[in-house]
Amino acid sequence: MERALKLVAYSLPLIFAFAFLVPLIDQGMQALGMAAPFGLLTLTFALMIGGAWGLIAQTTGRWL
Repeated sequence: MERALKLVAYSLPLIFAFAFLVPLIDQGMQALGMAAPFGLLTLTFALMIGGAWGLIAQTTGRWL
């Protein structure tokens, strides 16, 4: 049980990125009428940006 909790705690930046940032980026782009670059869907673009940002936050320990 302790090992599972440590794994969840370690993964919190990625969980936050995929549960909050990705939908926020996607809906924000759709509300503003912005198109994703390279012909991607806004959700695909949001997954790439949010996932990368969450991965950076997880490895460095900082969001900025």
